[in-house]
Amino acid sequence: MDLTDEQLDRYARHIVLRDIGGAGQKKILDAHILIVGAGGIGCPAIQYLAAAGIGALTIFDDDIVSLSNLQRQVLFTENDVGKAKVEVAEVAAQRVNPDVRVFPINQRLTAQHFAEGAAAFFAPFDAIIDGTDNYQTRLLVSDLSVTHRIPLVSAAIGQFQGQLGTFRGWEEDKPCYRCFVGDALDPEDCDNCSEVGVLGAMVGLMGSFAAMEAIRVITGFGQDPAGKLQLFDGLAPSMRSINLPKDPHCKSCGTPPPT
Repeated sequence: MDLTDEQLDRYARHIVLRDIGGAGQKKILDAHILIVGAGGIGCPAIQYLAAAGIGALTIFDDDIVSLSNLQRQVLFTENDVGKAKVEVAEVAAQRVNPDVRVFPINQRLTAQHFAEGAAAFFAPFDAIIDGTDNYQTRLLVSDLSVTHRIPLVSAAIGQFQGQLGTFRGWEEDKPCYRCFVGDALDPEDCDNCSEVGVLGAMVGLMGSFAAMEAIRVITGFGQDPAGKLQLFDGLAPSMRSINLPKDPHCKSCGTPPPT
């Protein structure tokens, strides 16, 4: 498929990038990304992916917009309070770029969704972005990523800190998210921003970075970040990268220990 004149104009700043070009933009236009969580991380990710010309977005979230969201969840306004986040996100994404197809799922992602038909559901996705706020969902998303071999971009924030990693745990030398956090037996063992607070701009930074990493997955520009965790300290400010080892006995991507 050749780019139209309108697309050549709209995406010109991508096309002139040597590491993306017209071929990379076509990949973006053909891509389908699953976003789990339309909150602080999901909002800027949705905006930038739509602006980039992503072909389709499927968005999972069961929450409604509240006034306290507006400090950091930039898709929403006061007029949206009480509305389903995914429905507002759909309208906002298509306002940014009317060509993006958005499939809102106004539900919490749970294992029950995939008792049957999981392979068919996940088949269209080229990448997953996880911006949720609890280990139970994060580990489920990670396991689904490994099972269906879909690259996972996982972002998290708290107060003035952020972290992000790209995971391809089905590969022999690459960890999954579960290798990083373990089994997280306490599903509630996550900081809650309503209790500890979070800097809104840090959330925007991490959501935008998640969008960039999803585009990297699709186009292959730059270096491969899988197996590394990017850590941001907004107080310093500083950024550093650490290597994540693969857990050989990870119950999701490893080999179970002998009994």
